[in-house]
Amino acid sequence: MPAFAKEVVKIAFVGPLTGGTSSIGLGGRNSADLAVRLRNADPKAKYTYQLVTQDDECRPNVGVQVATKLASDKSIVAGVTHFCSAVAMGTAPVFARFGMPVIVWGAVLPEITYGNDFKEVHRVNGTMINQSEVAAKFMISQGYKKWAIIHDTTDYGKGHNKYFSEYLKKDGGQILGTFGVTADQQDFTTELTKIRELKPDVIYFGGLTPLGVRIRTQMEKLGIKAQFEGTSGIKSDAYIQGVGEKLAEGSLSFLEGAPWEKLPGGLAFTGQYRLQKYSEPPEAYGPFAYAAANLIMDAVEKVGPDRKKVRDVLNQTKNVETLIGKVTFDDHRQNIVPLVTKYVVEDGKWVIWEDSSYAAGKRKLAGQ
Repeated sequence: MPAFAKEVVKIAFVGPLTGGTSSIGLGGRNSADLAVRLRNADPKAKYTYQLVTQDDECRPNVGVQVATKLASDKSIVAGVTHFCSAVAMGTAPVFARFGMPVIVWGAVLPEITYGNDFKEVHRVNGTMINQSEVAAKFMISQGYKKWAIIHDTTDYGKGHNKYFSEYLKKDGGQILGTFGVTADQQDFTTELTKIRELKPDVIYFGGLTPLGVRIRTQMEKLGIKAQFEGTSGIKSDAYIQGVGEKLAEGSLSFLEGAPWEKLPGGLAFTGQYRLQKYSEPPEAYGPFAYAAANLIMDAVEKVGPDRKKVRDVLNQTKNVETLIGKVTFDDHRQNIVPLVTKYVVEDGKWVIWEDSSYAAGKRKLAGQ
């Protein structure tokens, strides 16, 4: 037994733990929790860490309430925050005002880091700019020429539409029609009937899993055979379960960062995650939440549980090895993510494109 108990340091986790995107939120929470459990099991750790978890419901007003509650509690040193871009945009000024350092683990709207200059707000995942560029170039390299775009009308969907459309036109792609839909819309007969008449090669979807499931399912009902291409917002097991293995086959998604499955810590992460018997998978952004929690705890180990000192250490992050690859924050505390990983659904699983039967030419995407 140690002669003295270690000081307890609280860090927060915030994400959508209920509602349509909860599968991603729960995966993120479990991954941050895993980082804390592993750190607490390390005898060299100077502190005992405690994760304070809050549900932002993917709703900006709820996110702001939660952020205010956490940030005004001085016993919480820092936070691993948000998958939903609109929520992260709403809470950034709150964390800045209270001087609480946070690391965004999943929201991709560029303005979260680049729209302000809040010294407290960092982000480990890349932005939709990186993602859209790769998503456009890749599809054109596959020989596709004509697109219809469906996006949700949140900042997330509108941002993806903007950047993807810009890159697509620059690379010679043609957009036949763009359709904005609300995030809770159930029936897409009107939009999809028009799209069917336009005869696109590809339907690009800018939105999250629940909406993606409804659109992909209704495309089939209306006999639309176009290739389905989504953002990182559909890179979830819940998407495959929602549309079923047969319909999900060949769906594409793009995720910022190196394929963590292939990084040195990837297998260790999945092995440790399994050992903890979490009832939900880590999902696409779990590794980012794990990396964010570790960066915070590393900073606390270095300078103690002091918000300002932890913020200053995080601001200086350069070439730090993490589960998601090297992390370097630029002058807006945005991780410089050099890589975007392409995924395709094959036999009921998201597979890295380069490892798939599609890349090997054994299977073909729609219209090829």
